Amino acid sequence: MELDDAYSNGAYIDGADGYPPRWAAEAAVLRASLGERAKLDIPYGDGERHKFDLFLPEGKPKGLFVFVHGGYWLLFDKSSWSHLAAGALAQGWAVAMPSYDLCPDVSIADITAQIAAAVTRAAQEVEGPISLAGHSAGGHLVARMLDKGLLAPEVGNRLRTVMPISPLSDLRPLMRTSMNEKFKLDEAAAEAESPVLMQDRYEASVTVWVGADERPSFLDQAQWLADAWGCDQKIDPGKHHFDIIDALSDIDSEVVAILTK
Repeated sequence: MELDDAYSNGAYIDGADGYPPRWAAEAAVLRASLGERAKLDIPYGDGERHKFDLFLPEGKPKGLFVFVHGGYWLLFDKSSWSHLAAGALAQGWAVAMPSYDLCPDVSIADITAQIAAAVTRAAQEVEGPISLAGHSAGGHLVARMLDKGLLAPEVGNRLRTVMPISPLSDLRPLMRTSMNEKFKLDEAAAEAESPVLMQDRYEASVTVWVGADERPSFLDQAQWLADAWGCDQKIDPGKHHFDIIDALSDIDSEVVAILTK
């Protein structure tokens, strides 16, 4: 369809096929290294995929960081991303990573509600401030968590920092992709799920993070959100859609500093 190429990432990244197995392998190493500090498959709902992993730092956590994975709401689960907890863990934060149901089995709105349930359940495990980050479709999902209609005030008011990384912030263009056969978005659903159109939001520090070498459509999506919300935007030199998340595993990265400040 008209915008299929505009929203294609892997075709424009050298060695794209090597990233998913590398992510999965590094994630497994991180989980194994934590031993009893890795609390796996905590349920937040009744579905098979309604579970999150909770990784605990040494000592009392300073707060809770929740990372939500991407994959166009069509791919992956929590098991491929555990290594991205390393930076926040080293800064003394607990890290939760949820799985969620995928399209076309459910709608994007259903997934948004699932992430709200996962954040709420994880917040029961860890006291203190909450920071959220998500990548691509996950960037959409963490941005949606600022909607006051999704999280109860006792959770929403704990949000300190939200970082949509290479987010999908306006879903209306996706109606002009072949993926919409699985999303099943119409105009009303796309508008309802577009963070750029959200008005009544919880107060939190928001930084939109995007790679300078991303597809123009993703640079646009990041800019649209930063403009709509009047929030900070960081364009990371030399980074593309797949390696933009690597900084989460680096205790010395600016990304980790923002999320755990």
